Amino acid sequence: MRILFLFALLVLLPPPLHAAGLEDMLRKLVSASPGGLPDPVRFAHAMEQGDLGAAREWLDAGLAPDFEGAVIGSGLMIGAWEGNIPLMELFHQRGADINQRNHLGEQALQHAAWRGKLAAVRWLVERGAKIDREGREWSALHYAVFAGHADVVEYLLAQGADINALSTNGSTPLMMAAREGREAIAKRLLAAGANRDIVNENGENAVHWAMRQNNLSIAREIGGAEKFGVAAARPAASWGPAVRSQPVPDRADSLMAAARRMEAAGRRDEALNLYRAALTAIRQADAARKIGPAPARAATGMVITAKRDKPEAQSASLSYATPALPEAAKVGAGATATAASSAATDASDDWLRRARELESAGKRQEALQAYRQAAASLRTASAASGLTLSPSLAPPPGRGPTPLP
Repeated sequence: MRILFLFALLVLLPPPLHAAGLEDMLRKLVSASPGGLPDPVRFAHAMEQGDLGAAREWLDAGLAPDFEGAVIGSGLMIGAWEGNIPLMELFHQRGADINQRNHLGEQALQHAAWRGKLAAVRWLVERGAKIDREGREWSALHYAVFAGHADVVEYLLAQGADINALSTNGSTPLMMAAREGREAIAKRLLAAGANRDIVNENGENAVHWAMRQNNLSIAREIGGAEKFGVAAARPAASWGPAVRSQPVPDRADSLMAAARRMEAAGRRDEALNLYRAALTAIRQADAARKIGPAPARAATGMVITAKRDKPEAQSASLSYATPALPEAAKVGAGATATAASSAATDASDDWLRRARELESAGKRQEALQAYRQAAASLRTASAASGLTLSPSLAPPPGRGPTPLP
């Protein structure tokens, strides 16, 4: 069929194009064969390494400019994630959609904002990236606030970002600042007119999250002295368990990256070993988080009680900020999170068993897929139990702020 097609081209092409034009077309046809284009893993690895040569070759061979690689997304998204403007420019020039969503619903602008790549954020906005999203969606401002990138926050606000943007569950950027202890950013948001009283789907506002996380100065800043005094007097258990964000150890991140490189190079045995080691590192990080000591309770004020007719009965006591509750004390949303974590852990165990069986049967490619599924389930378990993974490993709503209130 291809030979007939080329013969037809010979007949139809003008004479000057017979030699150079046909030679170029032949090269493109051959390179565009199934074996010449990358799979998502190979594509992602090359783009994360900033291989512009490979990107041009694949695009010339017919690769769709919005082709989605493993983990992060399209070439333009990977460029945003890495802050690689030449890579973004290449895919943009070839027709990539600057507002494309990946399989997690993220866009390039959220990636650049989460990673604090201000130059990439500017480049994207200047070329038409939408700062705000339609409906309830995690925005670039949410991501920048959560990650603590004040310069990106400042730029997005200057470009008119919706300061009260609502996430999928109705949380605002101010709630993110309260949750993560970003005091300077919280003050900036308040100065810019952030609404202090918005309540999300869980019935929680920014003060609630600041108190839950023991971020007292932020709670005082948001609520004012009177509301803060009322909040500080509430029973500790009323705030629920603190949900601390922490990155997966660098070791786990580097192991996963190395595993993807080995897999892309066809070295499956090494990839399998690296995936297993990464899973172990993630489990160890989660276990350390669960058994770690609870944060110290900080005194927030003094409560004095007295009666006019019984001065001798006067008493004084300190009020404390809420510490994190032990696992057994979790209620409400905490119990739901624990159940979700347990279910995801069971799923990861099932995938691990399946991966080992496939590996024993010599089915290496299927085993790799199962190991990846186990890793994804384990990340979900860690997120549900309060561990936020590093961006390159975290599950929806993004590799950034997960889990969010």
